Amino acid sequence: MGANMITLHNVIKQYPPNQVALQQIDLKVGVGEFLFIAGASGAGKSTLLRILFGAERATSGQVLVGGRNLAAVGADEISKLRQELGVVFQDYKLLPRRSVIDNVALGLEVQGVRLKERRDMAWQMLKSVGLGDKAEQSPVTLSGGEQQRVSIARALIHRPRLILADEPTGNLDREMTWVIFDLLLEAHAAGCTVVVATHDLAIIEELNLRTIVLDGGKIIGDFESFRRLD
Repeated sequence: MGANMITLHNVIKQYPPNQVALQQIDLKVGVGEFLFIAGASGAGKSTLLRILFGAERATSGQVLVGGRNLAAVGADEISKLRQELGVVFQDYKLLPRRSVIDNVALGLEVQGVRLKERRDMAWQMLKSVGLGDKAEQSPVTLSGGEQQRVSIARALIHRPRLILADEPTGNLDREMTWVIFDLLLEAHAAGCTVVVATHDLAIIEELNLRTIVLDGGKIIGDFESFRRLD
C-alpha cells in the first residue's frame, strides 16, 4: 500500500499514578483503508482513538495522522486536523442549544459553506440516517440511538479524509446498524480512511475487513481479514 494516513510507533499512554492504558503500540493505516479496532471494554480502544484525534497526547512514542506529528504540533494545527476528520464519540458531543440540523451542519459552517447550502446538505444527511423529520428539534429531545445517528451524520457530512468512530452503533438496532455501516462503507469507497472501534464481533465478521485486536492496551492481533475461529 502507498502512503499512510496513520503511523504509530512505540506509543505508550499512562495515566497517573501508574495506570498504563496503551503499551508499545505500532500501527500503520494506509490512505483509503478501513480498519476495525476490536477488544473488550477497557482494552484501550477509546484511548487510542482519542490520541488519534488529538484529544489526548501519548505519554511517549510517535503519532502521525494525516502527515502531522501530533506529539510536536500546537493547538492551531490540532484544530486544522480536526476540520479534516469526522469523529463519532461514545457520548455524542451534540450542542444542546442548537437544532439537530444545525448540529449536523456544524462542520460545513466551520468550512464557510453558505447557510442554505449547508442546511440542504444536512437535511439530506439526516434523511439518510432516518431523521429527516427531527431536523428542527433540540438534540436533548432525542433518544440515545437518535443522538448517535445525528453524531454520525455530523461526522460524515463534510466528506472527511479520515473518520474515527468509537462504538458508532452501540445503541442501535440491527437494521439501523447496517444503515450506518453502509454509509461508512460508501465514504470508504469514495476514498476516505475509516477507523471503527467496536466490540460487535458479528459486524466485524460479516464485513471481514482488516482488524486489530487490543487487550490490556496491547495489540495482540492484526488480521488482514477477520473470521472468528469457533
